[in-house]
Amino acid sequence: MINFNGELVHEENIKLSIHNRGFKYGDGIFETIKIVNKKVVFWEDHYFRLMASMRMLRMKIPMEFTLEFLEQEILKTVAVQSEAASFRVRLNVYRKDGGLYTPKTNKIDYLIEVKENTYKTKEVYTVDVFKDFYNYSGLLSTIKTNNRMLNTLASIFAKENDLDNCVLINERKGVVEVTNGNIFVLKGNIIKTPALTEGCIKGIARQKVIEIIAKNKEFTLEQTTISPFEIQKADEVFITNAIMGVQPITNYKKKKFTVDFSSKIAKSLKVLEVTSA
Repeated sequence: MINFNGELVHEENIKLSIHNRGFKYGDGIFETIKIVNKKVVFWEDHYFRLMASMRMLRMKIPMEFTLEFLEQEILKTVAVQSEAASFRVRLNVYRKDGGLYTPKTNKIDYLIEVKENTYKTKEVYTVDVFKDFYNYSGLLSTIKTNNRMLNTLASIFAKENDLDNCVLINERKGVVEVTNGNIFVLKGNIIKTPALTEGCIKGIARQKVIEIIAKNKEFTLEQTTISPFEIQKADEVFITNAIMGVQPITNYKKKKFTVDFSSKIAKSLKVLEVTSA
């Protein structure tokens, strides 16, 4: 079952108009959210990011779109699924039908999809840089819009080359993120992650990992510019997103990485997921 504007509908009965702006222009945004033991993980963070994104994209936020209302809509949709320990939720928000590039209205529709979360951390995880197109730096790139063509092309490249993922770079050849998450690079006691000004998504798991690292006085965290060359010289590299949590990268070109620090961060994040939900 899918939640379409508050109504639970069978997936096969969902009919989107040919004038749907998410389909025609990518005029939509989404949040990918983890559910553990029927609790929404890091819900406040997701909610406030969604509200900020809607404001930035000039979408009219409905009066009923409170923190509590949307949480209940998500849980209502989860409740009608088959039993599972964990789910992945995609909360889609898009402008109502009509108009060409200029919309007829800034009012929105929303749609909530729920699937079982079956992700398992991989012991071997190989990445390389995707160089065909750039992830341009700037504020618009930090929002989870429906415009995911770069991520799609990079994912096709990864599949064709037996990779698990690809590192995206910006127009200045700086590391931005991977196709589906943020990236962290450890060398010695310095951990680097691309600054938001590099064009990376303002990831929820990214922020939680930053907070975890900040409490560890043995390491220094820098949100900065990273070159692909620094990945090759690193001791450890890992990626983060709301569903996978922390996934260590083990192989990049001919370099192999250790996963000791990444594994510790992964455990700390899992504890946060349970205690925050």
